[in-house]
Amino acid sequence: MEIQQLVGGKFIGAISGRTYDRLDPFTGKLATRTPASGLEDIEAAVAAASLAFPAWSKTGPGEIRALLMKAADILVSKTDEFAGLMIAETGGTAPWAGFNVTLAAGILREAASMTTQIQGEVIPSDKPGTLSMALRQPVGVCLGIAPWNAPIILGTRAIAMAIACGNTVILKASEACPGMHVLIGKAFVEAGIPAGVINVITNAPEDAAAIVAALIEAPAIKRVNFTGSTKVGRIIGELCGRHLKPALLELGGKAPFIVLEDADIDAAVNGAIFGAFANMGQICMSTERLIVHEKVADQFAAKMAARAGQLPAGDPRGHVVLGSLVSLEAAEKMDALIADGLQKGATLAAGGKRTGSVVEATLLDGVRPGMRIYDEESFGPVKSIIRVEDEEEAIRVANDTEYGLSASIYSGDVRRALAVATTIETGICHINGPTVHDEAQMPFGGVKGSGFGRFGGKAGVDHFTELRWITIEDPKQRYPF
Repeated sequence: MEIQQLVGGKFIGAISGRTYDRLDPFTGKLATRTPASGLEDIEAAVAAASLAFPAWSKTGPGEIRALLMKAADILVSKTDEFAGLMIAETGGTAPWAGFNVTLAAGILREAASMTTQIQGEVIPSDKPGTLSMALRQPVGVCLGIAPWNAPIILGTRAIAMAIACGNTVILKASEACPGMHVLIGKAFVEAGIPAGVINVITNAPEDAAAIVAALIEAPAIKRVNFTGSTKVGRIIGELCGRHLKPALLELGGKAPFIVLEDADIDAAVNGAIFGAFANMGQICMSTERLIVHEKVADQFAAKMAARAGQLPAGDPRGHVVLGSLVSLEAAEKMDALIADGLQKGATLAAGGKRTGSVVEATLLDGVRPGMRIYDEESFGPVKSIIRVEDEEEAIRVANDTEYGLSASIYSGDVRRALAVATTIETGICHINGPTVHDEAQMPFGGVKGSGFGRFGGKAGVDHFTELRWITIEDPKQRYPF
């Protein structure tokens, strides 16, 4: 499928004429062919966004709200198109695409609701007769860099609040799913957004570093948000720091799922199965470590393994829960994690087999420090069961990681679980619910190696506006000299 990028309201190729082919990770066939942008395309996108900013920043909240609501409806109308691209570009399943579209539409509607909530305040001044105000204003051109794993949700999240706050945006599409990210832009164009307010740039993988650096260095870019790996997030954070540009970073995770001895085991298994294997474990919030009290560990492991063994895996075009991983290399990493764990004393409780880019739901029991699966983010359907003696050890193990995005705690005593939740070093913690959960209005983000800043609701407004102090004073006030 031929895809064009969006610059200044037009769908166009790269100025150089270069293209990049994204191959279907399951079949190896061509999924999409997109422009391979160079630095001259970046200059054009920045210029288009800069040109559109003055008028857009003065657009009333009602008009912006209506446009965002219309874009949400158009996004939903393209569910089947998104599903086809999801399968072809990333190996994801149609139900995962449908979930992505539903939440992405919710993100747009939530952003629409925030257009009249971008508020300031009047602050008492020590100067007689002075009106002193704190006002929030649009910042200018915002850069969003979105990943492939939840491409419709995260691509939309990268731009929605920025637009709602009166900014213009450039979305740098993921090299793994350029078609889906351009389709988000197309929904906005069909909704009637003015030319240049949203621009979507595509590029070849080998050009990514230069493209990102050029975008961040561009003086017109005032804000950056990035969702992706911690490794790349550190690079982007350093670039933004060098140019004194605020960055909102949502990075990797190694989510702990704590099962205390008083938990409802069947309920815990239900939450763990969903949290661990949704989208083949390729979610930043995915349950990575099942930390289970030894008194219930045998029961939990047996039930978890039985459920995991029932999850169908295969061609994402079929009726499966687990489709293809994003690449053969990602699938081969699962082999390495399994082999390392087994060699160092873990036992295979479920799964373990791979067919090309498809990996079964896999559980390694008896995981301990020193195994790769204990520390590394698998970002796939290979999960660890870690047995602990008591609540204190569960907390210590949960915090024994560089990451801090999401967590879950299952217990029959909510007050006890809440006390544990306050000690877990994550930006998000769910009691008696899975680690994978998101709502458009919630403050979403992590701590430690999982990044900083928050998407969602009023927390998101903070990043995409400039807080200014403005006064109206008595022109005849007296001065000491």
